[in-house]
Amino acid sequence: MDSRWADKFKVLADPNRLAVIGELLQGEFCAGELSERLEIEPTLLSHHLKVLREAGFVTSRREGKMIRYSLAEGLSCSVDGRALDLGCCQITFRK
Repeated sequence: MDSRWADKFKVLADPNRLAVIGELLQGEFCAGELSERLEIEPTLLSHHLKVLREAGFVTSRREGKMIRYSLAEGLSCSVDGRALDLGCCQITFRK
């Protein structure tokens, strides 16, 4: 297995990061919305979003004073929008 995959799985091994991915499967959110939905402190969420961006799972875009986050282009999800297809495997999120 390519070591890049091992690094990506290390990023996804954190429950908070998986929760962020699960929310972003539903669409684009600003950090405040994600913090409320996931009940994660904003500073901790900021750290996890940075790690996810650096690993290529999440992208961000500025909208006025807010930064909006979404899944990176190329990460496809299943038809029902509850699974992330990584190419080598699929991660399914419960409703």
